[in-house]
Amino acid sequence: MDEDKAPEKRRRGIYLLPNLFTTAGLFAGFYAIVAAMNGDFQAAAIAIFVAMIMDGIDGRVARLTNTTSEFGVQYDSLSDMVCFGLAPALVVFEWALRSMLEQGWLWSKLGWLAAFVYTAGAALRLARFNTQVGSADKRYFQGLPSPSAAGVLAGLVWFSEDNGLNGGDMWVVGALLAASLGALMVSNIRYYSFKEVDFKNRVPFVALFMIVIVFVVISSHPPGVLFIGFLIYAISGPVLTLYQIRQRRRRRKLQR
Repeated sequence: MDEDKAPEKRRRGIYLLPNLFTTAGLFAGFYAIVAAMNGDFQAAAIAIFVAMIMDGIDGRVARLTNTTSEFGVQYDSLSDMVCFGLAPALVVFEWALRSMLEQGWLWSKLGWLAAFVYTAGAALRLARFNTQVGSADKRYFQGLPSPSAAGVLAGLVWFSEDNGLNGGDMWVVGALLAASLGALMVSNIRYYSFKEVDFKNRVPFVALFMIVIVFVVISSHPPGVLFIGFLIYAISGPVLTLYQIRQRRRRRKLQR
């Protein structure tokens, strides 16, 4: 071995493809904030759903192309904070909660506090997820995932705007949902993760047919279907938890 030979330098750089999707999602989240500031709430809500699609693609692309990296993980987490933490809270605040300023001093404080509770819940949820990613049960999420919480708020805005409902008349619903979703994100309630779905291996033909049905249902009325779908998922965690608690109590009674 030639001792005079310099050691090979470690290659620097990042993987372009997965981070390109992450950047696209980040741009969509940023655009949602700008659109809400300009009063275009329907475009802002749609942009959040676009960010959600990009967030679902980047990780799978990284795994399929074997381009996962620690940089990508951290970049994706920061993008999620903007897209699913800040953007939904600011959109719903501009759309509905700002009108609480007209209801008096107390209600004005509760308006921005509800938005902040959601933002803080998303930040804490992402921080906990990053620290427990290696030890947590992959079948379930601990706490409501921030993209799903963002889907509820964005779906509410899009559904309301599509049906002619003014945000000023929906401030009670917006405030309650924002605060409740923030609490669900930091809770210990478990949500099914759907990570057991295998995209690499063969699946029955009926599975592909069911995917087609899902696309048809969503396309029939995207605002209503997406809002109701994400709302049902948000409610499913507490319902499943209460059901499991009742089952445990029933087993204890039978064992006595």
